[in-house]
Order: sequence, then structure tokens, then C-alpha cells
Amino acid sequence: MPSRTDTVRFAFQPVVNLTTGGVAALEILARPESGDILAQARRDPELDGRLAALAIRAAARKETLLPLHVNVFAGTLADLGRLSALRNAVREAERLPWEVTVDIGPPYTHVPQHALLEAVAVVREEGFRICADGIGDGDVPLRLLTDLAPELMKLDVSLLSRPAAVRAMRTLCEQLGALLSVEGVETELQCAAAVSAGAQLAQGELFAPPARLPSADVYVPALSPGAVTTPRSGPSVRQFVRPAALLPTTASAGQVRALLTGSPDVSGVVLVNPSGIPVRSVHRSRFLLSMSGRYGHALYADRPAARLGDPPRTVGVDATAWEVLDVVADGDRDRTSDDVAVVDRYGRCVGVVRLADLVRALSESRVEEAAGLNPLTRLPGSDAITGEVDRRIADRRMFALSWLDVDHFKQVNDGAGFAAGDELIRAVGRVLQVSASEATRVGHIGGDDFLVLADPDNLVPLAASVLDAPWTAGGRAVTMSLATVVCAPGSVSDHRQAAACLAPLKQAAKALNGASWVLGRAGLPGHEVRRGTGAAPMEPYGQTLTG
Repeated sequence: MPSRTDTVRFAFQPVVNLTTGGVAALEILARPESGDILAQARRDPELDGRLAALAIRAAARKETLLPLHVNVFAGTLADLGRLSALRNAVREAERLPWEVTVDIGPPYTHVPQHALLEAVAVVREEGFRICADGIGDGDVPLRLLTDLAPELMKLDVSLLSRPAAVRAMRTLCEQLGALLSVEGVETELQCAAAVSAGAQLAQGELFAPPARLPSADVYVPALSPGAVTTPRSGPSVRQFVRPAALLPTTASAGQVRALLTGSPDVSGVVLVNPSGIPVRSVHRSRFLLSMSGRYGHALYADRPAARLGDPPRTVGVDATAWEVLDVVADGDRDRTSDDVAVVDRYGRCVGVVRLADLVRALSESRVEEAAGLNPLTRLPGSDAITGEVDRRIADRRMFALSWLDVDHFKQVNDGAGFAAGDELIRAVGRVLQVSASEATRVGHIGGDDFLVLADPDNLVPLAASVLDAPWTAGGRAVTMSLATVVCAPGSVSDHRQAAACLAPLKQAAKALNGASWVLGRAGLPGHEVRRGTGAAPMEPYGQTLTG
């Protein structure tokens, strides 16, 4: 009797790494030739489980080495017993569970959440990776999403038109240690928006349409090196992870050679034990050189490949790019081109990173950072400060944004000369940098204007460092004006609104005589004159402004 799954065929769509431009994985998509079997699978966990198993078998027939994404409805996963077919298919295909990501899709309505979370814990313990799919176009509760703690979140492309929502999801991903992906990308503009939003992965017709044959040939638009904001601690290694070519430690040199010659893009093979922990690392060039030498094939072909490998270099999945460079720098110089294996918290290999990818990205970020520095003070411009403002808004952190400038600076230049004016600006920049705490960002936006982003607790000593100093230029006494807006969580939506709140405070500070400081709070009327003619004296250093 014909089965309902007999008319189902499968297509493969690449999941693209937006940093490296390579294919990170393949999503396997069911394509029924007739009927609406997916709608039936939504109501029938057993059928959905069989489709997931057939997807794995379809990939096995194509002999792809890439990690796989398999779609499963939330209700199927909650009914854990229905996934036995998927487990069996992964085992039969000789794939490791952590090479398979289970994309959990809606609907979540009426799915017992406790059962779903228990099932996720079991599947994750077995090694499978978890992805929350259809975010923005489904009904996944935010609390459940947090409890799931997926390794990957896939946003619907429609969310890109709502930047605040995407920023919130990016923040959640950072808190959970998850990657962010955008699916359904069709235009270069959407791709640029995904990169600007901080997505590390994407898929869609722009890169490659679903196809019956797995392909690593994708189109990735050229993106600005500064499109993604790099954390001060360095970019996460997660955004550079490439699929690893894995073989068991028992693999022969002949098996490794067959894999390398059949996959020219593979730079090396990681030999893992039955638990998936890297034991040896085989470098492509050194291995093939040994095998191609005189008597090489006769000597090594049937012997364990581990004999031609080296101890693996590994980093945790939470490491930064700089930490990877430290691992490479501490090792043998002859191995600087070796892949570095990335391992999860169980020590299992989940991918590799290539030194070339790291050096290129870090070099571009340094060039971009240097291009944004003011040539006079070597301080970053307004873009760096406003970007950090948006991050603190997304993190719901209270912050204080201040605008500092020199009073009557044109008269200073006209009377003392531009060289004296330049030296004054450099001196102000140095004082701000020295006075800044770890959480303070100082920017020079041009002329005599500076931006300072700080925690409210640090405002008083920072203000005193510039307002109490006896500034002079060409023998002339000079004063400064400082305007500050304190922004509580939810009081402003982005840096533009924060700047709009700051503008009238700057005018109020400039209207006072002598060194002045005016402070206001976003969303509240009025302001406080903390310095200037008729103002109250500066408060002691220990007093805070968070109340």
C-alpha cells in the first residue's frame, strides 16, 4: 500500500555564513509532489518524525559533508518518542548527532511546554543542536524561547523592517550564547540589513535557491567591513566557524586521502573519538605531501591516518577571535595554517576556524576603526558613540550621554591662533580619556565638540576633571560647557531620540556664564543647572545620579 511519504522529494538550501561567505550548513526542505503532507505532519507527530528521517536519508544519498538542518514541528518534539526514526536515520547515515540541527517550528499553541523543554533537554544531551525557527512569523512565546536556550535563532526576513525587534533578538542571542540567522533573504538590501542587525547567518533566494543537489556554490554580496559592530573584547569565534570534516580516529590514511581528493575545499580533517572529541588533526597539504612521496601510498594507505596527524588545536565555542590567535601564536610556527577545532561544552568538535578568516576580519575592523578616528585627537567619531548608545538601549541599561565643548572657541582661534586651538582640543581629549572609566566611551565629533557616554555613577568625577581644570590657550583663560541627558531604560528608543533630548540642554548650558553643566532626564520636563552663574556648587564625588 502506498505511503503518504512516497510523493515527497527533498531540496537543499545553503545556510550562509555572512562573515566568511561560506556555507555553514544545508537545510533540508520537504517538497511534496502532490497534496499538503506538511499540513498533515503538523497534526501527526509520527508522520512528521518520518519526514525528518527521510530528510536525513536524502542527504546521505547525496554524500554531503556539510552539517544539516532538519525541520520538526514543536508538537513532534514534545512527543519525544516520535523522533526515534530521526535518531535511527542519523545513525544509519553515519553522521554525528552534533552535525544535525533540529529546527523547531511553530505552531506552539496547545503544545505542552514542560514536555517540550524536557524533550529539548534529552535531544540536546544526545548531541543534537537546537534551532528556534520561524521567529517573527510564528507564535513562539518569548518566555519559552528563553527557556529553550537554542544554539541558533532564525528570524523571518519581515522582521528586518522592525529594527528595534531585531536588536532585541540580537541582545537575547548574546545573552543565551546563540547565533542569529535571517531566512527568506531575496535582495542585497535585505542582506545588508541582516548584517547591520548583527546576524551571523542567512539563507534565501539571493544566496542560492533550494535545489535537488546540495551545493556550496553561493552568491554573497560584497559587504562593508564596518557593517558589523565588533565588541571591544573581539568578535566571537562563532561567526567564523566553518563545517569540520570529521572522521573517526580509526580511519585509515586511504580514507582521509579519498575525502580530501573528493573535497577540494576541505583544508583538513579532524579525527574524533566515539564521543566526538578531537584526537588528531590532519593538515591537507602536509598529509597529501606525505602520501604522494616515494613509497608514501604503500607505506601509509592502509595504516591509521592518526600517524600522519598532529595534536589538535582547540578553542571553546565561546572564545573570541583574539583567543584563537593566542592559541595559534603559542604553537609550532610550522602549523600556523592549520585549522583550529571549535568544541562545545562537552569537548565535541562542532566546526573549525581558519586563521585567514580571522586575520582578514580583524584587519578590516582595525582599518575601519582607524578610519573613524579624528586625526587631531585620535578619538572615535560620533558613529562609534551612537552605536554604543543603541546597544545600551537594547540592553535596557541606564546611561548618561554628555556633550562637551569649548566656550567661544572661534574667538580662541582668532585670538590665539589655530595651533593653540588645536593644542587645547588635544589636551581636552587627553583629560577625557584619562578620566574615563572602563564603561565610559569618549568621542570627538569635530571642532571643539566631544561626546561622552558614561554610567550615571561616573558623571561627577568626569565633569570635575574638565570643568575644574584651569584651561588656557595662548595665555587666555578658557571655560567649558557640559550638557548631560540621563536616559533610563525605556525613556528613549534610539540614539537619535537621545541626541534630540540633549540638544536643548546644550543650548541651556551655553547660555550660562563661566564653566557650566546642565543635566536633564529623558522624558521629563526641565533641567538642573549643576554649574554656571547662580548654580549650586558641585556635589561630592561619592554622590550618584541614578536616583
